[in-house]
Amino acid sequence: MNSAVKFPLNSKSKYLTQDQIEAFGAKIDAIRQEVMDDLGEKDAKYIYKVRNFVRYTEIASRGMLMFAGWLPPVWLLGTGMLGVSKIVENMELGHNVMHGQYDWLNDDSLRGKDFDWDNVCTGDDWRHTHNYIHHTYTNIKGMDDDIGYGLLRLFPEQRWKPGFLLQPIYSIPFCLLFQWGVAIQNLELGKYFKGRKSKAQTLAEWKPMQRKIGKQLFKDYVFFPLIAGPAALPVFTGNLVANGIRNMWTFSVIFCGHFTKDVEVFPKKVLENEI
Repeated sequence: MNSAVKFPLNSKSKYLTQDQIEAFGAKIDAIRQEVMDDLGEKDAKYIYKVRNFVRYTEIASRGMLMFAGWLPPVWLLGTGMLGVSKIVENMELGHNVMHGQYDWLNDDSLRGKDFDWDNVCTGDDWRHTHNYIHHTYTNIKGMDDDIGYGLLRLFPEQRWKPGFLLQPIYSIPFCLLFQWGVAIQNLELGKYFKGRKSKAQTLAEWKPMQRKIGKQLFKDYVFFPLIAGPAALPVFTGNLVANGIRNMWTFSVIFCGHFTKDVEVFPKKVLENEI
């Protein structure tokens, strides 16, 4: 029971014994049970309050843009409010619900496996790349694509390439268009271009994404501007800027919040003795 298990605890190659692993697992199970026992009315009220906030701020902001968006102060307020609504919808409502955090409510509208969000990335793709890949292989280089999304070098453990010298420049459009980067992550286009993934498989994975992208573009840039009539342009630009606000916020939270200088990065060999 005390033999060392061959996977490093950190980059200094310290090891846990089997007893330590089991003790750690018991502590994690105890924390989970404590959280489950604490779930109740306050949690239900919280998520419904968040959902109501998203709904009412979206209605109010879109109303301002449609009925008085040609006035600069109203356009600024409506666009800013819509941006905040989209941020909360993605980061607090969608993220948490799609994690399955509120499945215990038995509310079909908040069921993690069925929920979809206001984003060009499909709910199913995000559940795969985030819930499964990222949270199963967190910060394992070569497994967790969230480490730089294949575009940014964030840690010294990542192999350096000359192209990374342009990173401060191309990270700007990546920030402004972040939802699109999240959307295509599951396509793993790098594998396709290297011949490690077939065209047929890539096209099959693209189809649901294509439908979601079309739905989102139609909603923000065709439907709402169309019903706004004379205010079509303020509505169109308001939606465009609001999406940009949401993208910048999520980019900042993910890259500045998840990948600080003290975050540990692991090599693939940590998986050698995983069951």
